Amino acid sequence: MARTLAVVLDRADHRTLGAQLADEVRRQVGDGRLPVGTRLPSTRALAADLGVARAVAERAYAQLVAEGWLEGRHGAGTFVAGGTGLAPPPRRRPAPASAGSPLVRLGTGTPWIDPRYADAWRRAWRDVGAARPPEGYDDPRGLPALRVELAARLARTRGLDVEPDDVRITTGTGDGLRHVLAALPPGAVGVEDPGYRSAAAVAELLGRTVVDLPAADPAGWDLTGLAAAYVTPAHQHPLGHTMPGQARVALLAAARDAGALVVEDDYDSEFRYDVAPVPALASLDRERVAYLGTASKTVAPSMRLGWLVAPPAVLDRVDRTREVTHDAAAWPVQRAFLSLLREGYVERVVRSARRRYAQRAELVATALEPYGDLAGPVAGMYATLRLDEADALRAHAAARAAGFDVPLLADHCRSAGLHGLVVGFGGCTDQQLAQALRALTTALA
Repeated sequence: MARTLAVVLDRADHRTLGAQLADEVRRQVGDGRLPVGTRLPSTRALAADLGVARAVAERAYAQLVAEGWLEGRHGAGTFVAGGTGLAPPPRRRPAPASAGSPLVRLGTGTPWIDPRYADAWRRAWRDVGAARPPEGYDDPRGLPALRVELAARLARTRGLDVEPDDVRITTGTGDGLRHVLAALPPGAVGVEDPGYRSAAAVAELLGRTVVDLPAADPAGWDLTGLAAAYVTPAHQHPLGHTMPGQARVALLAAARDAGALVVEDDYDSEFRYDVAPVPALASLDRERVAYLGTASKTVAPSMRLGWLVAPPAVLDRVDRTREVTHDAAAWPVQRAFLSLLREGYVERVVRSARRRYAQRAELVATALEPYGDLAGPVAGMYATLRLDEADALRAHAAARAAGFDVPLLADHCRSAGLHGLVVGFGGCTDQQLAQALRALTTALA
């Protein structure tokens, strides 16, 4: 005798009735409510029970037979097939929309892009459409012409005397760090504390122990036993200071003594607005430093594009791994960035953003300096205000109530007991920044 199916169809659901019916039968077979060998009702009887056209039931049964959940027996009917004891994954329902408007995040990673240069952005992507893509897999080292442009740019802006063959294209800082750490021998990884949370997460995902390096005292670091030390010397994330010259020399000496590699994340170097950008740490010792650059802070985080310069032995291991795994940055993105570099778009948006950040930094400093210890800012798109914990939490809550998410300094700490606010001013409008500062100063006052 055929088994009655307890199924409810929702005509307001975005799925078709046949898809809903098939999903429910899969679920009941998978969780054991319809055991192997169970005879199902005929499509005519099931359609009548559900109040739908017979074709709905026929399409659902045909789909489930094709997938192996059901089997048809000539002259006998449709049955649950054997070997169907695994439940299908539950269907994800869309998350309900949150009430009210989303918060404007004043974070450290979203750049301001001058809208006057939007035409150049569109031209770059039209250039991609007119170009001929590679016939096979991309060169895992990166587009050769792009590496030529980047080598020249690094020499001009960061003091790095490199050849195009020294440059590798990545999908961002995290990707470059992952490749470098995977190419190193076993050992822990030192990460600044407070510091870039993603760097610590990458190291941990690779099975490496993370050792906290006190960001306030880089000259006193002991790198013994470490395979690598990740640093942000141009503009420490998130405290905002530039690593002093003597500390740089001491760091390289400690790395040589320990046999460790220094990984330099140069993410915010181009936005120094008091003096010329400080040369890259890698310019002092190419054999001991792996250099990471990114387009995220100049063009757009969503491009997912970066570059790596590392010692030859490290690059050789990275190249072998990427060749085997076909790991390469997307060719269209590389081609678009090449056009943006050649046309001068990147230079123009950097110059324009540097001027805008300098203006906003002055506004932030004027508003917040009376209430705490303000670190800079002398570069980049954020300022860090040191506060006691109660004041930081109160100001953070007031900003959220006004519609702004201002990150807490404590969220960037692992063992360092620091408190305050990290006020980003890149990815917002002038009006939004003014509103957020009013909410913060009102709370702090």
